[in-house]
Amino acid sequence: MAEGKNLVGVDIGSSSIKVCQLKETRKGLALVKLGFEPLPPQTIIDGHVMNTSAVVEALQKVFRDNGLKQKDVALGVSGQSVIIRKISVPLMTAEELAEQIQWEAEQHIPFDIKDVQIDYEVLRRRPEAGQMDLLLVAAKRDEINDYAELAREAKLKPICVDIDAFALQNVFEVTYGLPPDHTVALLNVGASLTSLNIVAKGVSQFTRDIANGGNSFTEEIQKQLGVAREQAEAYKMGGTGTEPVPQQVQNVLMQVADGLAGEIQRSLDFFLATSGEQEISRIFLAGGGAALPSLATAIERRARVPVERFNPMSKVACEAGVNQQFATEHGEQLGVALGLALRKDKEKRA
Repeated sequence: MAEGKNLVGVDIGSSSIKVCQLKETRKGLALVKLGFEPLPPQTIIDGHVMNTSAVVEALQKVFRDNGLKQKDVALGVSGQSVIIRKISVPLMTAEELAEQIQWEAEQHIPFDIKDVQIDYEVLRRRPEAGQMDLLLVAAKRDEINDYAELAREAKLKPICVDIDAFALQNVFEVTYGLPPDHTVALLNVGASLTSLNIVAKGVSQFTRDIANGGNSFTEEIQKQLGVAREQAEAYKMGGTGTEPVPQQVQNVLMQVADGLAGEIQRSLDFFLATSGEQEISRIFLAGGGAALPSLATAIERRARVPVERFNPMSKVACEAGVNQQFATEHGEQLGVALGLALRKDKEKRA
């Protein structure tokens, strides 16, 4: 249950920091503040911060430049430091579960239990079987502490840490609702990581992080055309308008898109083979990679499932002072930050 005031959502990605502050109005959600700050290349690699000072300076700058006074923030984590499992345990009371969860987690988490932070959510109680289904989440303490310390160094106050895939699911639920009779896949294609979250019957059933994203398109253009990174990035996004984009670029984009789509398809096939679900009705594509038409086309062809671009800003109004054009053009990159901004400073376990 959520109560209290909304936290500021801070999404520290491998290529940029996105910051959103929301408020709830009678007409729905409104974006009060929006910040976007690029990070130098190689600042964050595989979820690990390699250049602490660059992240701290970017955090300070994005809060200062966008007039963000509130310092209570929600942070997101993803990647190999996070493990998500759907498990079944004997039926028990909330108090018994709180006492037993560490032992239950030890049976399912491939890390030393002392090195991780555990959280869980009861998905379903099945009295007839004497069982209950849980969503179990474990994140490495070092990773959480590293990100929290970055925020503190930037004079911010981290209140909660969420999982990127769940943050996107939260804003998706606000935008579309979670259909109780359909299974949908939420894909967030970032610079270096693609997060997959399959939601069935309104509940997250399967998550996977794929170590591939928008950077692989840029790097392959660099490699095949022999151009600088900045030029390759411009070609990837359709050029600057001052010179034609070489025909070869489209071929490169299609090759890389097909490779990433193949990895996504294998994850979808694995879910369908092991879950008992009959089909996935639709795939929603968010993140910076959603802007690449070749990727949506490749995923749809491989998975044989309709693909729709998901703009998390579609149901969020912009208050005066927010760059509405930027929010509209880059809305697909703001999903995690918006989802984090839905978190409150006082929350109770349901």
